[in-house]
Amino acid sequence: MQEIQIRDAKANLSAVIDHATQGEPSIITRHGKPTAVVLSYEEYRRLSAVPSFGRLLMSLPDEIETERGGEGLRDVAF
Repeated sequence: MQEIQIRDAKANLSAVIDHATQGEPSIITRHGKPTAVVLSYEEYRRLSAVPSFGRLLMSLPDEIETERGGEGLRDVAF
């Protein structure tokens, strides 16, 4: 993955897009800090299809009914 300053990305946008479509994303920096990433549409779609862990947790029901065994608490020696 290459890093490129925003002004260079503007001047060479076609090349940045060509690299992305060939599987090499580019990190766009502004004042030396990563700001954006250019990646292929196929890679974007693949990443968008994978739900985040937070979304998975939020999709769970509020209360989950579970059956517990008849065992009580176990003794722990300290």
